[in-house]
Amino acid sequence: MTETEKFKLNDILYGLVIPVAVVVLILLFPTVIKSALDGAFPPADMMTGDPGSPYAFLTIIFTHGFALIVCFAVPLILGLVWNKWAGGAAGFIMGTLYYLANAGYNIMYSIQYFGVEYAYNLYADPSFIGNYILGGILIGYIAGALNNKSFSFKRMLGAGLTAAITVGVMQFILNMTVSFAAWMAQADPFTAFYQVLLPLVILAIIAPIIAKVITWYGLSPGGHH
Repeated sequence: MTETEKFKLNDILYGLVIPVAVVVLILLFPTVIKSALDGAFPPADMMTGDPGSPYAFLTIIFTHGFALIVCFAVPLILGLVWNKWAGGAAGFIMGTLYYLANAGYNIMYSIQYFGVEYAYNLYADPSFIGNYILGGILIGYIAGALNNKSFSFKRMLGAGLTAAITVGVMQFILNMTVSFAAWMAQADPFTAFYQVLLPLVILAIIAPIIAKVITWYGLSPGGHH
């Protein structure tokens, strides 16, 4: 029987400090950071017709975009370092959780600002189901299938970018066609396109770096070295 590794100060850093710091950072984006960005770049007001700041899209990228990066990072990284089935399964779990949270948030937002009569059941919105549940499955599965357990950074990057761009294009098409709020995307297709694509491309660049670091330390779940 091997002896248990002795406790080190690094264990506190990696087991407590860093996870708590990441959680705090995630919570800061939809709370403090969103409020600050809304103050600097006021969003459009559909009730008064105020167009808001032309840079209000930055708030969406740094809040919803960041949340989507966190959500899709898990299946993408697992797909790269493990396999397509792990990536797809993780994508289903993470995508479903994000779908439930985001739909509920937007329903309550609509009720609060526009009244019950203007609130839609976004749990039935095909774009929410496709963007998050199916998108999560696809990004993990495609990355895993194309990378096929390779530890080559170039292949990881190519697989990640292909998966992310594929999901981003799918999200854009859904937002332009079957979404309950398709009229908003149709009013400014260019903005609608890069708002979904930019966070995913950023993720597709960051994820292979994290995956490569994981392989350096031999932490791949599949045990492939």
